[in-house]
Amino acid sequence: MKQEVLERFCSKYAITANDAAHLLERMTLVSYPRGSFLVREGECNSHFYIIASGIWRGSFVNDDGTDQSLWFASAGEAVFSIWGYAGRRKSLITIEAMSDSELYAISRTELEEWFSSSVQAANFGRILFERQFLDLETWLISTAVPRAKERYLRLLEDNPELLLYVPLKYIASYLWITPQSLSRIRAELAGRQED
Repeated sequence: MKQEVLERFCSKYAITANDAAHLLERMTLVSYPRGSFLVREGECNSHFYIIASGIWRGSFVNDDGTDQSLWFASAGEAVFSIWGYAGRRKSLITIEAMSDSELYAISRTELEEWFSSSVQAANFGRILFERQFLDLETWLISTAVPRAKERYLRLLEDNPELLLYVPLKYIASYLWITPQSLSRIRAELAGRQED
């Protein structure tokens, strides 16, 4: 794993580089082309992944048939189906590669064994799930921000690489706006930069 990716992972999940190395020793590096799925809505996948490279998207199809983006994840972040991992149930979301990617993979059983191996590993497991809840609440609050332009600017600040790999229709759905509204926001911001 590249040093910058390892540092991002360690920083986000409060794990030491040494503990991360022990975890990575137990994991397998797997390549996925753009458009691959870790899990589709209605399937079960209890594996845990760390993104070495690439961008992933979590989404679901709502009642009116619209594909709704929930989150994006990139290098140094963990990605998994909480339904498959924690509940061994069918996923309510689809996890799709937005770009060619490499992920480190480990089964739930192997990860649980590692969690049991030391206090540091167990703490990582706790922090991992705390981080997932924090990210979820941050996303929920961000959808309550009244102005779509503010949500878009925050997304650009937090994840500028998304524009390189993620189709704008998925970014629009993540922001809970139409692609046309996103185009207007982008045009307005581009006009400001020209002034």
